Amino acid sequence: MTELPAARIAPSLLSADFARLGEEVAQVVAAGADWIHFDVMDNHFVPNLTMGPMVCAALRPHTKAPIDVHLMVEPVDTLVPAFAKAGANIISFHPEASRHVDRTLALIRDHGCRAGLVFNPATPLSWMDHVMDRLDLVLLMSVNPGFGGQSFIPHTLEKLAQARARIDRWTTQGGQSIDLEVDGGVKTDNIARIRAAGANAFVAGSAIFGQPDYRQVITTLRTGITQGDAIRAAA
Repeated sequence: MTELPAARIAPSLLSADFARLGEEVAQVVAAGADWIHFDVMDNHFVPNLTMGPMVCAALRPHTKAPIDVHLMVEPVDTLVPAFAKAGANIISFHPEASRHVDRTLALIRDHGCRAGLVFNPATPLSWMDHVMDRLDLVLLMSVNPGFGGQSFIPHTLEKLAQARARIDRWTTQGGQSIDLEVDGGVKTDNIARIRAAGANAFVAGSAIFGQPDYRQVITTLRTGITQGDAIRAAA
């Protein structure tokens, strides 16, 4: 098996204390987080309502870590420039929410951000095949989006392996690198299997926020990632 890119841990603000978001971001980055995952829900595409560009802009001065914006909204294109201006580094969206997936990916890149495509548990990976040249990130949902604290859906592991195979074929043929991220139910007790299946970016919400020691949790997650590398190497 191919060696995986360096792991990135992205705590999800959906599980943070909204009354003290700036402090939460600073603390979790100081504890070893690589990215900040910013979930945007519109109570239309998904059944919940969360944060918008103004919150992203308010948080930007609190950290130099990349802000990884996951748009669970419809339509998508009107929000892309707003989040780019607010300081987002990565913007990903669901193909079902865009009238023209290729154009939306190009729009994100044109605004200076890395572009990602998000796959719900029932969304086929075939969407990837037609836009690989515009992808910087693929995000697999391991829960149905809308709420934090859900349990990991086991068949996501097989889907991760399939996505990793697609990405590896692409890069072997000379294509750009593409991060493979997973979001939903990522915990210290399953991150090794998730890493072994091919993920290199891990969104963790309730596994980190609300815990007494952020650094200890992130260190334990990294130990699990190392175990996943060992499992993958032995396969």
